[in-house]
Amino acid sequence: MIPQIAVIMGPCAGGACYSPALCDFIFMTERTSRMFITGPGVVKTVIGEEITDEELGGAGTHMQTSGVAHFCYPTDEECLEGVKQLLSYLPQNSAETPPRLTGKARDISAELPEIVSDNQKHIYDVARVIDTFVDEGSFFEIQKEFGKSIAVGFARMDTEVLGIVASQPKYMGGTLDINSSEKAARFVRFCDCFNIPLLTLVDVPGFLPGSGQEHAGIIRRGAKLLYAYTEASVPKVTLILRKAYGGAYISMCCKSLGADLVYAWPIAQIAVMGSEGAVDIIFRKQISQAEDKTDIRDSFIRQYEESFMSPYIAAKRGYVDEVIQPEETRKKLSTAFELLRTKQKQAQGGTSPKKHGNIPL
Repeated sequence: MIPQIAVIMGPCAGGACYSPALCDFIFMTERTSRMFITGPGVVKTVIGEEITDEELGGAGTHMQTSGVAHFCYPTDEECLEGVKQLLSYLPQNSAETPPRLTGKARDISAELPEIVSDNQKHIYDVARVIDTFVDEGSFFEIQKEFGKSIAVGFARMDTEVLGIVASQPKYMGGTLDINSSEKAARFVRFCDCFNIPLLTLVDVPGFLPGSGQEHAGIIRRGAKLLYAYTEASVPKVTLILRKAYGGAYISMCCKSLGADLVYAWPIAQIAVMGSEGAVDIIFRKQISQAEDKTDIRDSFIRQYEESFMSPYIAAKRGYVDEVIQPEETRKKLSTAFELLRTKQKQAQGGTSPKKHGNIPL
């Protein structure tokens, strides 16, 4: 099995769309590339909808709305350069390991406490977190404009290629939704196909609530991420940066999904839900009967956080292997992947290095 890449530089319509759609990665160019099963003329004739070809199947549409495309560049030349960059991270086939290229190793983990505040409501760009411990300039993000509450991409650490799945608090506080779940699931599955170790960075408050998400199948789509992680047999390391709540945390490669090593920062909070919501449910009666409702509510919140949400409690119960300081992040992650480099697991049903295909989830 080899990685498959499609480059769309012009119109691609009808049944011809299925061939690139089966590829692992699709590149498009602005203003010239189009992809749709039925064009604007057919759409108008059949259902009476008037729409331009750009709105129907342009690069912007597939990058931001449909999630069909993975990369978009202004020109054909830049698009081909992007293909070259992607290929530098990928093995030639599923029986090989990714190429190790010399890069500039650096460790600026000391900047992490300034980037990630202990205030759970403070937002930040997780790409800045990643850049502090991977080889300089090596993070190559995929599908940046789709399912933006999760960032996925390739990077190198000590020349070794990693697949990174990271909560993105910059968008919706890092909440998982149908798009980010499917985006991450397909990426995890690809990495497992081609022997790329997985690093998961967690700062997730939960799944996005609402009838729109439920009716669009958040249960089914979220399950894809759990299944992808569970089946993946490559080295899997998880670092909990801050929030790790409920089913969304489980979905982000917790110990129960087969993570080989789980680390957490001291500011991490691991629980079924956030302290404010939990207190409003558990202590509703006491709060409603109190004279100073604000004061007693704040007291219950502090008590809940100290008793249930500390990463040290999770470590005591075996859900976290070690609580580390942010300044130790690169050192600990580098050591973890070095230890797991020789991890082996027989493929289900035989010894073939091809464990499964990468279906278009």
